[in-house]
Amino acid sequence: MNTCIALFRGINVGGKNLLPMKELVAVLEDLGARKIKTYIQSGNAIFQCEEKNFSRLSGLIAAEIEKRYGFEPVVLILTLDALERAIAENPFPEAEAEPGSLHLGFLVSLPKNPDLKQVDNLREESEHFHLSKDVYYLHAPAGVGRSKLAASAEKLLGVAATARNWNTVCKLREMATE
Repeated sequence: MNTCIALFRGINVGGKNLLPMKELVAVLEDLGARKIKTYIQSGNAIFQCEEKNFSRLSGLIAAEIEKRYGFEPVVLILTLDALERAIAENPFPEAEAEPGSLHLGFLVSLPKNPDLKQVDNLREESEHFHLSKDVYYLHAPAGVGRSKLAASAEKLLGVAATARNWNTVCKLREMATE
């Protein structure tokens, strides 16, 4: 069995794309997932499954949610190794003391032509941004909600992404290793 960490983009945000976690668990069970745990309502699930093709699994989950609830979320599935690598490669360890200011954006695919010049132009003086091959890191001490860079990062990178703050990333690792 494989340990999967599923990150759902855009569910239960602002009263749109509502999907209670209990119902998400039912969707995952119906698709063969076992030992399912969810974390907060914004769409995080850890589970065991036989499927080795995570791209295929992601598509199956999204399609089943669309069939049942009328919207198709972006579903990104990570391995525990990938999550641990993202944590270990954090280029802003000083930001861990204020975990709400540090966000990791997990990319659906590798950016082919990211507009890093515009990223730098939008960046506030206090903000720091780093792009690895499949994660972007944003340290926004003034708050991610006020950050023009946070609001535009996905567009500037040219790929879909879903971001989680440092607390959530660490909690997901903890839950996946239990």
